[in-house]
Amino acid sequence: MPVTTAEREVPSAGHYDMYPFARLEAGSIQCGYASLANWTAGRKVILIDGYIGNDWEYIAGSLERELTATGAAVNLVYASSLMKSAEEVEALVAPFLGEKGTVWGRRATITLKDLFDNDKLKQVQPAEEGITLVIGVGAALTGLDAPVVYIDLPKNELQYRMRARTANNLGKEQWDDNQETYKRFYFVDWVLLNAHKQQILPSIEVIADGQWKEQFTWATHAAISKGLQYLSQNAFRVRPWFEAGAWGGDWMKEKIPGLNREEVNYAWSFEMIVPENGLVFESDSRLLEIAFDWLMMKHSREVLGRDEQRFGIDFPIRFDFLDTFDGGNLSIQCHPRVQYIQEQFGETITQDETYYILDCSEGAKVYLGFQDDIDPAAFRRVLEESAAENKAIDIEKYVQVHDAGKHDFFLIPNGTVHSSGKNNLVLEISATPYIFTFKMYDWVRLDLNGKPRPINIDHAFHNLDFSRKGARVKEELISRQQVIASGENWQLVHAPTHAEHFYDVHRIEFTGTVTVETEGKCHVLMLVEGKSILVETANGFRQRYNYAETFAVPAAAGSYKIINEGGTTAKVVKAFVK
Repeated sequence: MPVTTAEREVPSAGHYDMYPFARLEAGSIQCGYASLANWTAGRKVILIDGYIGNDWEYIAGSLERELTATGAAVNLVYASSLMKSAEEVEALVAPFLGEKGTVWGRRATITLKDLFDNDKLKQVQPAEEGITLVIGVGAALTGLDAPVVYIDLPKNELQYRMRARTANNLGKEQWDDNQETYKRFYFVDWVLLNAHKQQILPSIEVIADGQWKEQFTWATHAAISKGLQYLSQNAFRVRPWFEAGAWGGDWMKEKIPGLNREEVNYAWSFEMIVPENGLVFESDSRLLEIAFDWLMMKHSREVLGRDEQRFGIDFPIRFDFLDTFDGGNLSIQCHPRVQYIQEQFGETITQDETYYILDCSEGAKVYLGFQDDIDPAAFRRVLEESAAENKAIDIEKYVQVHDAGKHDFFLIPNGTVHSSGKNNLVLEISATPYIFTFKMYDWVRLDLNGKPRPINIDHAFHNLDFSRKGARVKEELISRQQVIASGENWQLVHAPTHAEHFYDVHRIEFTGTVTVETEGKCHVLMLVEGKSILVETANGFRQRYNYAETFAVPAAAGSYKIINEGGTTAKVVKAFVK
């Protein structure tokens, strides 16, 4: 059963909320198959499309029982039966998957319809009597003149089902390992499904949340659209989710109410990695989650303002946590240059990052840039020897290490060697791409499954910038923060990013209330010091955000007030496109 707002404990002011939601009008969210069956009354055909990972047989069986109970005859057609053979599908997607065992593929350029048999699609016709129910991924491809019910599924739930082997790739009959399945999801399935969702958007009349299949929640597209319109003019927070990792720590486990304290660690928090996060709506204590894509597909102009021309429906800025408190160092790594990520992986922008130190213990470090005497050939030899012989390296002979303090800001443009050391809570502010990490050295350790983590020396050496070394590192890659404006009880600090970063960062420090103009830009923000704040817009929107919570204010808000609820100076980080 879904957690409802009546059942869950809402954290008090100052305490991180794991389940943020936006309210819809009373009566907007329905619950259960009986209510959906009632909605279908009098219709001859219903197309139930949706995201990969849903349990279509369970959903179809449950809905068929309710429809049959009303006296309706049901003609059930599974969309999966209309696809091409598994062998044909595999041949179509193979060019986008790279080599077996590698982490990356290439963004697919085919469509969802390419995976289906056109003759089979055309053969689907309404039954002469009763209701025809076409259900599964791609149901709307039949082209029947009928309303579409779209059943969404959060990406974290999809990945849980993947690990439990209850969710597989499109058209795939045999199970593969999780790395290969996720790679296929990222480069093929999600690309096809997101494009398909955008294409059928005008035909969708109902949106459902498939993560609680026993009693899923649903709402009309019109009701959801009202909620999305409101968020696009005011502010929003996505639902974060959390993952363990080889180097993970305990800061989030200790600081965030509701996290499972029995988990081995928490390495990442997906604070706002929008290809993965969802938006949660509430009505009458019922919750319904949809992918963040819906907001961008319908309101990218309101959200991004003039930057919509550049990024389209892609949200450009990412916030996430890297937790190494009582954990370990991240791998020594770099990210691809722009041309490389475009040519090799089909992405449009690259993974330019920064590390904002939200918290740390005494002695915490960040690895960044090369030593002045770096010899690339010698460095590569020692890395390859370490990978081949499982041998430790004195990495500081090659890579610089810097002291880390709260609110320090380290700049990691593409091609820069870097790593967070132990005992940091890093707020990673970055461009949206998030899986393109070329690991060169991983401290001779295994992942949580007891297997070696992939090492990508060849990719790394196609991208490393060996000119980022010596004194140049401190001059260019450690942000020199400065006050650029001030007034009574407030000041604005600029934390400059690198010339290659397309985004910039400010920190607002204040004791009372400040007013911020969006100036036609979307702002992504986090309270990095203080208890809690209230955000108000001219539209009557008023919402509390607590320490370490990420939220965004769309360009269309125009301006907003931030009210400090604590008795000390509040500090709010604000990232925006330059």
